[in-house]
Amino acid sequence: MRLIDITNSYSHLVAQQLSATDAQFVKVYSLGPTTVVYTQAPTHQEILLTNERRNILDAEIDYVLDKLCKAKQSEVDLVRGHHLAEVSIPMDMRRTEIV
Repeated sequence: MRLIDITNSYSHLVAQQLSATDAQFVKVYSLGPTTVVYTQAPTHQEILLTNERRNILDAEIDYVLDKLCKAKQSEVDLVRGHHLAEVSIPMDMRRTEIV
């Protein structure tokens, strides 16, 4: 697996997120057929994983959490839906690296 930064292809989404939410930082990544939107706000971090064809796999969530936040699923709030997963991380879980 590999995260590829595709933020420039989603400039409208990034502009919307920055103007309509408390987000201070937005990045969009491709993880093969899965799109990952990472947002950082003053009090929390959010990661949204979406896939148009199937549900998000545990391995994808684990990989993204490790690469972006150095966190594990048991340490975050995770909500799963149809073809998506949303992760919320309080700011006390410091993000150490941006891919």
